[in-house]
Amino acid sequence: MQFGVEQKETVILDPRHNMRRKVIASEIRTDPLTGRTARICHFMALQWQKPDFERLIAGTEKRCPFCPEHVLRVTPCFPEDLVPEGRMISGDMVLFPNIAPYDALSAVESMGERHFIPMTEFSADHIASAFRLAMTFFRNIHNRNHPESVYHLINWNYMPASGSSLIHPHLQVFVTSAAPNLMRQELNASKAYMDANGSNFWDDLLKREMEYGVRYLGQIGRTHWLSAYAPLGVAGDVLAVVEGVHSTLQLNEEDLQHLSEGLKRAMTAYDTMGIYSFNMNFFTGSTADAHMRFHLLFSPRTFFNEALGTPDVGALRNLYNESLCMAYPEEINTMIKPYFQ
Repeated sequence: MQFGVEQKETVILDPRHNMRRKVIASEIRTDPLTGRTARICHFMALQWQKPDFERLIAGTEKRCPFCPEHVLRVTPCFPEDLVPEGRMISGDMVLFPNIAPYDALSAVESMGERHFIPMTEFSADHIASAFRLAMTFFRNIHNRNHPESVYHLINWNYMPASGSSLIHPHLQVFVTSAAPNLMRQELNASKAYMDANGSNFWDDLLKREMEYGVRYLGQIGRTHWLSAYAPLGVAGDVLAVVEGVHSTLQLNEEDLQHLSEGLKRAMTAYDTMGIYSFNMNFFTGSTADAHMRFHLLFSPRTFFNEALGTPDVGALRNLYNESLCMAYPEEINTMIKPYFQ
């Protein structure tokens, strides 16, 4: 297992210091599994100014399809052969088919009645309840022997910087036989690693990171939390790997609670930096993929320029698919680790 890195230096004459010569370090890191590269560069203080939330959300509830006065009136239903009751409901959470689907079995889950929930006000129990309803949907589809029931995914885009077009908290929930790009690369690379080494990459990664320590955050149940070595996000990523689990369908009630508790801690930690938006995705194998370990990735999102709405994804990431992180992951780890102790 190689944690590849190429160290770079840029020399400038700095106008802020009378054109004095200045050397700026950066790195290109190689992900130890897929070989994907990430640039550690464009350094800046990891501190952002939050917007005026009252102004941001004002009036958005009037036409929100997920608010309780609308959700059962304007959202579609599943065919009876998939979900006999049309929608799945648990408490004030509602799961229904996506009217603009991403796949053959693409659902949306409204995470309750509240139109706006600040990032620090999500409880672990609330998140776990939302995951539990999605798992009910997954098992319903799987028990019907549906041909799409191979990978069971949850995506969470929270607040506009993440790509969310609605303020109301919701999950993207889908079942698919086609693994998304990065997940497919991880599945193929994990199998190649096991074939070559006779061991599971994810198990070996955890051993290495626990021993090394500078990116390891902690353990909750059988869920291990760490800072990603080659992050996708500009403020780093938090990775959670569940011991001995290679498929979403193998997660138990305790796993869901522990994943939710870790997410709550990550959200609280990043809130102190002024970050109020994130993406969260499940990465999973099929029930037969013993070379895989279920993991989720939490990636904070922000604007480079809040006033202009400048996103944190530019041409480098969007067209080259080359990510950048504006601080060393090991330094970010020291900022968020206290929340996992």
